[in-house]
Amino acid sequence: MQAFASTDIDWRRGRAPLFVFLNDQETHDVGRNAYFDFFTENALGGTRAFFGIGRMEKEVLDCGLDLFQAPDGAAGSFTSGGSESIFLAVKAARDAYRARHGRRHDGGLNIVMPDSAHAAFDKSADVMDLELRRAPLYPDRRVDVQAMRKLIDDRTILLVGSAPCYPHGVIDPIDAIAELAVESGIWLHVDACVGGWILPFFKKNGRPLRDFDFRLAGVRSISADLHKFGFCPKPASTLFYRDRADQERAMFVADAWPSGTFRTATLAGTRPAGAVAGAWAVLHHLGEQGYRKAAARLADMTDAYLRDIEAIDGMRIWARPDMSIINFGSDSYDIGAVAKGMSDRGWLPTLTRRPPGLHLMMSLLHEPARQDFVADLRASVADVLRGGHGQSKIEATYG
Repeated sequence: MQAFASTDIDWRRGRAPLFVFLNDQETHDVGRNAYFDFFTENALGGTRAFFGIGRMEKEVLDCGLDLFQAPDGAAGSFTSGGSESIFLAVKAARDAYRARHGRRHDGGLNIVMPDSAHAAFDKSADVMDLELRRAPLYPDRRVDVQAMRKLIDDRTILLVGSAPCYPHGVIDPIDAIAELAVESGIWLHVDACVGGWILPFFKKNGRPLRDFDFRLAGVRSISADLHKFGFCPKPASTLFYRDRADQERAMFVADAWPSGTFRTATLAGTRPAGAVAGAWAVLHHLGEQGYRKAAARLADMTDAYLRDIEAIDGMRIWARPDMSIINFGSDSYDIGAVAKGMSDRGWLPTLTRRPPGLHLMMSLLHEPARQDFVADLRASVADVLRGGHGQSKIEATYG
């Protein structure tokens, strides 16, 4: 197995700009040890057999409800990742529409969302036969809310905003989208899968950020991944609802088979109890002060990367990020060819198509890698300017 992994990208030295999220080795070990202490248990049995896991799951969800300023009567679910959390929110919104309008109006239902919204909405729409309507972005890469307004009709089941969006690392104007949601009576889901568990601590540290949580009356659900910037073991995400009745809409219930009622708040039946235990342990290990310290280090690291990248001739930052996601490119040379140079130097380059750019989603693995990254980025740009690497064949992909 070690031989199989010997050709992997050297992510431990920060050479993969996504997939792995690390705070520090101690936090990693706390989560890992808790995970394997509950390796065998099944979180599906958290209310019938594994009461300790059930308690841990409730306490993790209570932490999230508190973090996102949820009102009385709110509820949460522990899921396997952002795609599942988003799928459940879309299902709940669709079923809320059906409860209000009846199934006879199902044909041609749609979701209105920013062009930068995550591809998990595409996946959900494909499964549920929904139309996606994408609103354009302002030059700062945040959604044009007035453009969203024009896309709404009587078959719109869901509005979407990101905190932040994956391509550009910026928080959409959730306050304005929430006002639109209240005005139109349409469900608003905030996709905080990337930033949900860390952005509140950026704000507590004094970073000026937009509100995106349940303090805004129009926000009806929020997804937030623990296994990203919550620094918890995979697979672990959360989904929160303003009203427990909406969680009921996301439920999957089957009772026609011989074994009686099967009821889950998630797509998955069996779920790894280790993920619940790992999340509980990491949240208690870090606490508010630990997350504030991580947020401060991430902010300082991001600012340093921005300064270094902008100091390279011809390089531009496409959006001023709200957290540690950076999207950058150039008007004067082929950024794909630069990406090829970075690949040749042992980095995993990820790209955006609109606009053409390199993309970094960085955790604290990338703090000690900054000088090496910037040096290789400078060298790759120099090669391109000398006519090296030619036309790149690297494409923008996710996952």
